[in-house]
Amino acid sequence: MTSHLHPFLLRLKSLFRKRHANREIAEELEFHQELLRDKLRRQGVPEQRVNAEMRRTFGNANRWHERLRELWQFRWLENFLRDLSFSARMLRKSPGFTAVALLTLALGVGANTAVFSLINGLLLRSLPIPNAGQLAVLRMEEGGPNPEYSFCTPFFRSLENRHEVFENVAAYNDDTLQVQGKSGNENVRGALVSGQYFATLQTQPILGRYLTPEDDQQGGNPAGLGVVISETFWQTWFNRATDVVGRKLIIANTPFTVVGVMPRSFIGADPTQRPQIFAPLSADPILDAPRDHINAGFHAWWLTVIARMQPGVTLTQANAALLAISGPILHGSEADPSYIADGDKNHFHFGAEPGSGGYTYARTLFRQPLVVMFCMCGGILLLACLNLASLLMARGAARERELATRLAMGATRTRLVHQLLVESLLIATIGTALGLALAPIVSHSLGTMLMGGSMAQSAQLDTSLDASVFLFAAVISIVATLLIGLVPAMQATSGDLNEHIKEGQHASKAHQRRKLLPRMLMAFEVALALVLVAGAGLLATSLVKLYKSGAGFDPKGLVNIAFSMDKQQLEGDQLMQTYQQIDEDLSRQPGVKSVSFEFIVPLSHRGWNGRYSAPGGKPQIMWMNAVGPKYFETMRIPLLFGREFTWSDTKASGLKIILNQSAARLLFPDRSAIGQQVINPREKISFEVVAVVGDTKYRDMRTPASAIGYVPMQQDEQPKPSLSAVVRLDGSQAPLAGAARSIASRLAPTIPAPIMTTADEVMNKALSTERMMALLAVFFAACALLVTAIGLYGTLAYATARRTSEIGIRMALGAQRAGVIAMIFRENATVAILGSAAGLVAAILASRALASFLYETSPRDPWILIGSVIALAAIASLASLLPALRAARIEPITAIRYE
Repeated sequence: MTSHLHPFLLRLKSLFRKRHANREIAEELEFHQELLRDKLRRQGVPEQRVNAEMRRTFGNANRWHERLRELWQFRWLENFLRDLSFSARMLRKSPGFTAVALLTLALGVGANTAVFSLINGLLLRSLPIPNAGQLAVLRMEEGGPNPEYSFCTPFFRSLENRHEVFENVAAYNDDTLQVQGKSGNENVRGALVSGQYFATLQTQPILGRYLTPEDDQQGGNPAGLGVVISETFWQTWFNRATDVVGRKLIIANTPFTVVGVMPRSFIGADPTQRPQIFAPLSADPILDAPRDHINAGFHAWWLTVIARMQPGVTLTQANAALLAISGPILHGSEADPSYIADGDKNHFHFGAEPGSGGYTYARTLFRQPLVVMFCMCGGILLLACLNLASLLMARGAARERELATRLAMGATRTRLVHQLLVESLLIATIGTALGLALAPIVSHSLGTMLMGGSMAQSAQLDTSLDASVFLFAAVISIVATLLIGLVPAMQATSGDLNEHIKEGQHASKAHQRRKLLPRMLMAFEVALALVLVAGAGLLATSLVKLYKSGAGFDPKGLVNIAFSMDKQQLEGDQLMQTYQQIDEDLSRQPGVKSVSFEFIVPLSHRGWNGRYSAPGGKPQIMWMNAVGPKYFETMRIPLLFGREFTWSDTKASGLKIILNQSAARLLFPDRSAIGQQVINPREKISFEVVAVVGDTKYRDMRTPASAIGYVPMQQDEQPKPSLSAVVRLDGSQAPLAGAARSIASRLAPTIPAPIMTTADEVMNKALSTERMMALLAVFFAACALLVTAIGLYGTLAYATARRTSEIGIRMALGAQRAGVIAMIFRENATVAILGSAAGLVAAILASRALASFLYETSPRDPWILIGSVIALAAIASLASLLPALRAARIEPITAIRYE
């Protein structure tokens, strides 16, 4: 082994001491020459014959140097370093080409890496906990197309103690907690967790202990209610005090004791949330009062359930065990008999799926849009590689004589291909590095846009670069090297040496045949660009139609101010008087035209529904909202018949309801709804219809206007409803925000500061996924057009420059400048026509994948397809213009002398 290691170490040493190694080689060669010279002299050989024998024995000294270097150095590494240095010099000599190549590739790599970072953070990355592969996410299946991941308390408690295949079973619910700070109550991101939660995630606290099943009891453990806090919360609220364990936190006006601190790396079981406080699940009636999800039983589906499988247990075994216990749990729970019957009919059962990445609803919501975006990014990268391959092919064609000369002087084709691939590798590596530098900024912006829209404001996504992202970038770099370098390198070194070296070789028939491949690549590039442009047109048109469809109310100048009233002392009529005072105070603010209140903010993805019927009719599902006086005036929803609510519409005055047009047609299709009764069969109560108003969108912009019923806020069944003030404003919002905080601190000093958002912001968030996809698609389409223009221009410019002699001869023989311009234009016209024809077919086929994202837009919209073709034709014309004009200005005499 030592005999093999010593030569390796000598070779390794020579890499860093080249001059010293060369000097040693020269000294060794000179030593052997002196030995031979002395031997010959001792033998009496004349001096002339000595010199001749020396030349015959040793030959060229430089050749001996090369052979010895090959013995004592890594030849392949030396060649690679030489090729790298030569490639760097060649790229420095062509700064325009280098800049275009690097920016084009950086764009493709950066977009792909940014979107892959999103996919990695949301779909692929495991939770930062030990043995994450043993986690499973539990679900329920009831015969529908999609499984259900929200559990009720009875089902979870029945599963919690089932340890046939699971070590631990835990549940959690992300929540916003009102924590008493120095300046009053503050909203803090938290989570309610069951007793086995921390044991399931197997992460130890850095201080104290974590919550156990003993803490998950009504009233907490014998010492009282305990909570675990995050390291970030420990730092910001307690300044990393070492005695934090045992201190009190006032949450929802109730004292809790800090029992432990979790490390900063612990993010919980939802990768999009970062809870600062972990409270026992059993404390829900206190923390979410007046709501009580635990005692609501089958009326509250609020828990996400995870489990840790026992060592050696597979997911198949876990699913088999869950299937066996599903029936007994369903029948043994205190469920509605009709629900049990439906469950049996639909083959209700529990299931498990891999849970190494935890569970987040965002995964279900954004999986398909991210895959579509990633395909678009792949198209941009492929387009960039095709563009660079075409440019390198044209550039290699211009170097044919140089490469042929090197082949004639003894260089092998393999060696030249290797050198050209190293140049491609250098471009790909630098382009990838630039893309990686841009990726974190882009991915963070995309993540903020994605999570800030359809999810809660507290949601966030970790899009940081990790080993998976770097591996992805490395694969991209290798693939890009092969895509952009292999074909140009093979073509540049192929063909007849004599043909390449001869003068005027550019006009040869062989060369004419060799122009076919670049044209095919450019046609494919045009086709791919057309697919991206058509896709962008479809998504942009769909987004415009979504905005134009309208929400049914006027969002301009509309502001929502959310008041969290559920933890303060007032309730019922006293709380309504407070809301009325807030109404009066806000109405006096400068620029305020009208004020009202609402429980559900339209387009916020929240909802409240129930079954209602006309007398003697069949119960129908109807969406509900509790609103205040002048609500429809403030929202500018047309009042078709009847009257608005007033402050006198209390429970004592009789239950009232206002229906929108869809609800009125649903419940009373053959008569006027005014004065009719709407019955809630479950609660056995009825409402008098006092008005019919226009239709509005409820939860999102895509869903058509639903049947909606509005009840007066004073008649809301909740004792402490948290409502949002709706303010119609004409002027700046900044003074109103300060006024709202001042009013809240005066009338309800214990509540957190109210949160103000505009209706436009809510609408934009409701369309965040569509906006992001449309904006990215338009951006990618613009990049595709730019890259295609660069490719067409570069390829045509190289081709025109190489035809200088031919063009000069044509003009010397009488060709007109207009004819020359037309001839050059035809070069790109053929490519553009063929590419557009192929692109139209591909765009029609690919547009089917976008059908689910489109709104009132056909995937085969002829106007969008025609517009895409026109855009590509315009780009091809612009790319052809400059080379054509340059060709028309060629002087015949100069051109004939060109060769």
